Amino acid sequence: MKFIPHGAAQEVTGSCHEIQVETPGGVRRILLDCGLFQGRRAESAQKNAAFTFDPKQDIDAVVLTHAHMDHVGRIPVLFKRGYVGPVFCTFATKDLAEVMLQDGGYIQEKDEEYFRKHITRSRLPTEGPLYTQEDAKSCLVLFRGENMNEWFPVCDNVRAQFIEAGHIVGAVMIVLEVTESGRKRLVGFSGDLGRNLLPIIRDPAPMPPVETLICESTYGNRMHEDIDTARHALRDAITRTAQRGGKVFIPAFSLERAQEILFDLHLLWDQKEIPALPVIVDSPLTAKVTEVFMKHPECYDKEIYEKFLAKAKNPFQFSLVRFTETPEESKALNATPGPMVILAGSGMCEAGRIRHHLKNGIEDARNAVVAVGYMAVNTLGRRLVDPTITQVKIFDQMLTKKAEVTSIAAYSGHADRADLDRFVLATEQVQHLILVHGEIEQMDPFAQRLVKTRPGLVIHKPEREEVVELVA
Repeated sequence: MKFIPHGAAQEVTGSCHEIQVETPGGVRRILLDCGLFQGRRAESAQKNAAFTFDPKQDIDAVVLTHAHMDHVGRIPVLFKRGYVGPVFCTFATKDLAEVMLQDGGYIQEKDEEYFRKHITRSRLPTEGPLYTQEDAKSCLVLFRGENMNEWFPVCDNVRAQFIEAGHIVGAVMIVLEVTESGRKRLVGFSGDLGRNLLPIIRDPAPMPPVETLICESTYGNRMHEDIDTARHALRDAITRTAQRGGKVFIPAFSLERAQEILFDLHLLWDQKEIPALPVIVDSPLTAKVTEVFMKHPECYDKEIYEKFLAKAKNPFQFSLVRFTETPEESKALNATPGPMVILAGSGMCEAGRIRHHLKNGIEDARNAVVAVGYMAVNTLGRRLVDPTITQVKIFDQMLTKKAEVTSIAAYSGHADRADLDRFVLATEQVQHLILVHGEIEQMDPFAQRLVKTRPGLVIHKPEREEVVELVA
């Protein structure tokens, strides 16, 4: 059995990992996730457009952990390149992926249109959208919903089971049972491991005993603050900005993080801890995703079900909230005076309407940017939160950061250092640990701690396309 990372290898983007299994009928090749790379536009475009394998000939199945675009966003490209096999996921992920992928196609089309119109070919060449809305719609025939905690066949000699990851609605960890040379071997994949006691969703389940564990390491050497701290920091940022008459720009992933922010704003308003100011959700995708959330109460934790859903209350909608519907409504916000909160995608500021709001508001000292999620290296979001950077380029224009910038790390949906340590050490029978989905400065300390506490554990930190042989 072999493991090959095609993305999210010593980086936090583009999750795509291959498992190769020897069977009597030949080698079977399975992808765990197939997500978009995010970062420098030219570099990401090159990575996203190319595969180091032939999707039509080489890949037998895809198994998805969840519907974030860095885990699902290249499925339409895989389909365009000839892949016609199954894409296994939970039913909630299937519904969310339909919305996310079609929105991704729309963004690809609109970004291509904008860059062709406003940026000269000599400065930033374009080669057409990575995929279109029609491509996204067409690839949905591949998706197959599966229940949590039930085994299902993947391909010859391989079956899988989904268990709760506690990351976003519908997110799972994967357990693969692989039969090679008559011997059964178990491989676990954490996907994006969540945190205990997050609002909305259930806590992560323990990983059953596995021989090989593929584990994310996003925050392998960092501790999160308590989630209540995040809510208070959000409250304080809004209050300060409102007193200045400014706008609060919140770049948030439309899937999970936006709903989490709306939920916290709902609680803060109910408790009269924030002023009465408009909360504009300038993201058609967020509106669609929120509708899907309401269709899957089976994914929620007990608290949100009892306090809201059982009483027919929408946890993500209250009197201050307004969803925009048209591009004209979005553009009109630029001329509308504050105070107000504008929540828009994308979460790393690499696409979508948030870039237009930042372009128009980043040089106004009354305004504030509140980062509520992870910002990958080389993204606009990372440059915004970096205090050593005073200017940022948005749509080929250099702008000075005059708005207040606040980063609230406690909102992370990823496990922190203590969570990851507990997760790995509680997983029995692990012989091989493969660290993925993390930058090397987070991976190294994580690996060093584990070597001390579990002698004999073989730890891999593979680079992209490096082949790891999992010797029995």
